[in-house]
Amino acid sequence: MDWLERTAGLRQWTRSGTRAPHKPLLLLYALGRFQQDAAGELRYSAVEEDLQRLLAEYGPPNRTTPAYPFHHLVSDGVWEVRTDRGPGSPGSGVRELRAAGAAGRLAPELRAALRREPELLGRMARVLLDLHFPPSLHGDLCESVGLELEPTQTGQLSAAVRRRRDPRMREQVLTAYEYQCAFCGYDGRIGAVPVGLEAAHVRWWAFDGPDDVDNGLCLCSLHHKLFDKGVLGVGDGHRILVSQRFVGHSPAAREHVIALADRPLIGPQPGAHPVAAIHRSWHTSQVFHGSPRPATAA
Repeated sequence: MDWLERTAGLRQWTRSGTRAPHKPLLLLYALGRFQQDAAGELRYSAVEEDLQRLLAEYGPPNRTTPAYPFHHLVSDGVWEVRTDRGPGSPGSGVRELRAAGAAGRLAPELRAALRREPELLGRMARVLLDLHFPPSLHGDLCESVGLELEPTQTGQLSAAVRRRRDPRMREQVLTAYEYQCAFCGYDGRIGAVPVGLEAAHVRWWAFDGPDDVDNGLCLCSLHHKLFDKGVLGVGDGHRILVSQRFVGHSPAAREHVIALADRPLIGPQPGAHPVAAIHRSWHTSQVFHGSPRPATAA
């Protein structure tokens, strides 16, 4: 059985690029817990808060519940659920899972494969990360689910699901924005080499975002992370969105985040393609959290 193919093929609700990372997040969490305790079960009532927090931080902006993946992941052959009454899930309702004492863990065949081939765990995790989340979030997400991965652990996908990034995109995007952050103008270098500047995908590469300049922004490392976390966005007129859910009281938070609200993007230079409306709309609906703040008083 090819567990990497099965991991890559998790059945998810999809419509027009809508994010539904519920199953990938649960499977990452289960892999992290297996790494710590290979014999343990995940009782729904005990892990519900952890899973809800993961969905709030790494899922789309709309409200959702971890009960759905806890029940439905069984159908993908990587997960099993039992209750106090015996094998099988009581359903996808929160109350039913709590009342029945539902507990889940990786499917027996997968647990056996992970014991025989310990490096499989890291490869499965990399597949989930690469297919569902941008690279800027991988480290934080692994820490959140308790996964410890070696830098060399990579998922080997078949040609049917593998998609290669265009290595030219970074240089093209940084050139279009004249090697400065489109949000704050940061343009640091060591000698002739830019440092702390990155090419961010607006529509995530994992969700068919193209490696094109009109799907990219040159951002400093801080603003790239905040953009992928949904704290920052790009609105109509290519003006910066700052989420009302972001809270920061320090002068640094006010200056580097809150004060950006409704400012125009810096760049791109004349002749370069600005961010396309279709990619801006995807990021606003699938990544940006809540409503945008109004412009701050000068």
